Amino acid sequence: MRVDDIEVEVHRKRIRHLYLRVMPPDGRLRVSAPLRIGDNSIRQAVERRMPWVRRQQDRQRQRERESARSWVSGERHYVDGIARELNVSTHEGKPHIGLLGESTLEMRVRPGTGRDERADLLDGWYRERLKASIPRLIAVWEPFMGVTVKEWRIRKMRTRWGSCSVRNGRIWLSLELAKKPMRCLEYVIVHEMAHLIEPSHNRRFWGILDRHLPDWRARRDELNRFPIMDGKD
Repeated sequence: MRVDDIEVEVHRKRIRHLYLRVMPPDGRLRVSAPLRIGDNSIRQAVERRMPWVRRQQDRQRQRERESARSWVSGERHYVDGIARELNVSTHEGKPHIGLLGESTLEMRVRPGTGRDERADLLDGWYRERLKASIPRLIAVWEPFMGVTVKEWRIRKMRTRWGSCSVRNGRIWLSLELAKKPMRCLEYVIVHEMAHLIEPSHNRRFWGILDRHLPDWRARRDELNRFPIMDGKD
């Protein structure tokens, strides 16, 4: 199926609602639809969501542009939602990453340190920043929401900011969240914790978010405006 200039991949399933997903890396549109819904209804749903689809495709194109990175001085990298210029220098000591002033991300590495090593070093630094923030936010929200997160983990995710295993009481959070504002990280944590109360994205689930985090839509929109700046899988 084609809608405007977009190829739409339709999958009919035994589900109650229709879902749209823009797939990396080429931005193709995948629609999961209930068995009873016809092509015309799917086409109309896609047309209504076309502005959203275009925005998602634009973000994926931005991601592809940003992925051609070398982790050298002059590149722009986000930290807590703030774009900082990377300044790479060499020394004989232990590798180091830190914030310098209001606009610089400083990286010190040994001579001969390659691109992949610099990328891994920065990923590790991002991971440690998340490890310092996540437990504090979970501890704040557990008593308010009446749930317990038994385990949380950080991993690279290509298409999601987080996920939840209700059975295990475990939440997964994207490493990319270290690059986004703290309020966006908090939104994703609350979103995933809400799944421990209601696993599905239904009216009850959105009501839980409305009650606990009334501005969640603004936080979600802000999060989705930021580019995803992966450079190495």
